[in-house]
Amino acid sequence: MLGGTVLDAPPYALRATPPAARAFVNPPLAAGFFATLLLSAPFALYAEPRPVDVVVRHGTVVTVDATRRVIADGAVAVEGGRIVGVGTAADIDASFHGREVVEASGGLVIPGLINAHGHAPMVMFRGVADDLRLMDWLTKYIFPAEAKNVSAPFVKTATRLAALEMIRSGTTTFVDMYYFEDQIAEAAKEAGIRGVLGSTVIEVPGGAPDAKTVPEALANAERFLKRWAGDPLITPAVAPHSAYLCSPETLKSVKALADRYDAPILIHLSEVADEVKTIKERYGKTTAEHLRDLGFLRKGVLGAHGVWLSESDRAILKAAEVGIAHCPQSNMKLSSGAAPVKAMLAEGMRLGLGTDGAASNNDLDMFEEMDSAAMLAKHASGDPTAAPAAAVLEMATLGGARALGLEDRLGSLEVGKRADVVVVSLAAPRLHPMYDPVSHLVYVAKGADVRDVVIEGRIVMRDRKMLTMDEAAVIREAEAMRGRVVESVKR
Repeated sequence: MLGGTVLDAPPYALRATPPAARAFVNPPLAAGFFATLLLSAPFALYAEPRPVDVVVRHGTVVTVDATRRVIADGAVAVEGGRIVGVGTAADIDASFHGREVVEASGGLVIPGLINAHGHAPMVMFRGVADDLRLMDWLTKYIFPAEAKNVSAPFVKTATRLAALEMIRSGTTTFVDMYYFEDQIAEAAKEAGIRGVLGSTVIEVPGGAPDAKTVPEALANAERFLKRWAGDPLITPAVAPHSAYLCSPETLKSVKALADRYDAPILIHLSEVADEVKTIKERYGKTTAEHLRDLGFLRKGVLGAHGVWLSESDRAILKAAEVGIAHCPQSNMKLSSGAAPVKAMLAEGMRLGLGTDGAASNNDLDMFEEMDSAAMLAKHASGDPTAAPAAAVLEMATLGGARALGLEDRLGSLEVGKRADVVVVSLAAPRLHPMYDPVSHLVYVAKGADVRDVVIEGRIVMRDRKMLTMDEAAVIREAEAMRGRVVESVKR
């Protein structure tokens, strides 16, 4: 019930916040500016409520913090793009006055979702080629379509469409690897969505759309790293496509470049059986062993998929603090296999959740991805207790942040973290009755239930209305490119 009663079974069961927690201070996160402000006393120190940028209030707050607090009639206070208070609505209202207020009554307040792997501009290719094996899908349709269509203007228009879709379904951070990544960053910045964006390095005949040679791709990547360094929304990264489409020399160069700029590295990793076979034939090793022996692995490396990781592969990756982005819907659609999620969770790997590109999903709805992740893990393992709802919600939030090595700033509703907050409406009939909010988030809620979105302390969607984008114009511009895409995939 919504009165603060503890429900016995679910780990995230609704419960009242204990009095000892009402100082709302997380010392490791309240460093610097917030340490001076908050560490000395509870919010009651202030005689009058302190003005802040935004208060999200009167919703059930699912924090995904270390104690998995769920606060009935809770609130979140935001100032300067950071969370400065998390607690009951009564306590937050007594301590803060929001210049803007988001009323979350009758809704769930959650951390913004982190889409840990994707190719945003591929929304323009959704549905052009379905029901194919990965290598046939790539070589016969996607690569040719990209060669004929992908340009800087194409990428920017497509990314606007992807950003619109992601924000409207509760994603506040997306991880991307594609071409013309500057255009992706610009579109993301305009939309107000956070991105960890990788400039692609790939070795294919004829080169990539934005770089015909590896030196050119590396130069593009370095310019990208320099341009976006320190941006509050954009974290620049380098994205070697895979160990089978990048030579050892290229992978070493990528690693050296990323290390110089302390940048993340994004790579496809053990996605399909063909990849495993190819790497084994070339190097006599698994992909994880190959990357380890190249000195490639470290915290901040994010491997997409991890479907075919052996137990020893996983031990290698865990020891190096490498993250994995699980993409269940894409893996199922392409029949790539089922990642060993039950084992990865049990082993404590840095495990996030991603949609992959919309061309192989075919949408960017992280709520659907959570449901699929839970169901697939149970089906593949034969164990209905595998990937419980609480663990899957964490994969889509704090787990994604951990996979990226950014858990100190993203993924949960805690003081000092970046203010990425989502309100999920409970208006739909299918969301009633509710006994466990986390169960509902994973197994019942959809992206269309997202009502309000705050990113970096800025309200970007209120009551389902986008405040940063002209939705009709974005869709109209994307539709204008449809004919050209159709022509490019005719066989």
